[in-house]
Amino acid sequence: MWKRIDHQPKIKAGNGPQEGQFKGLGSAQGPAMPHPLELSKFQSFPVFEDISHHIKEVGAQLVKKVNAIFQLDITEDGKIILQWTIDLKNGSGDMYPGSARLPADTVFTIPEPVFMELVLGKMNPQKAFLAGKFKVSGKVLLGQKLERVFKDWAKI
Repeated sequence: MWKRIDHQPKIKAGNGPQEGQFKGLGSAQGPAMPHPLELSKFQSFPVFEDISHHIKEVGAQLVKKVNAIFQLDITEDGKIILQWTIDLKNGSGDMYPGSARLPADTVFTIPEPVFMELVLGKMNPQKAFLAGKFKVSGKVLLGQKLERVFKDWAKI
């Protein structure tokens, strides 16, 4: 986005902007992510790191099976405290902290305790979703493919 910093008349067709006439504005910032050293205080952080290693090992196979980008917004008291993206659509797959670099096919908004119960197999994802324990936007049915990824990871 650009903002005029001078009060000269508007540019007429055919004339380009003059040097120094515009300045760039910073991009809008998403939810504030904790500093990397603070990430370890979250219960789910080691799980995300471990799943990330699993995706690095078998990502190419998962990309063929899943073909989707998932964004997980982990919440506490209704506020996003962590964001992770699982890209199983491009290259050999990737998982990284932060919002999706490309548009996510499915976005999950999950309280951290519910996420932990889901990945540890203590809670059925379909029942939890139907009970309103977490929210899904985008292509909801792709959640079943993500569940499969988590189950494969849990076997290791």
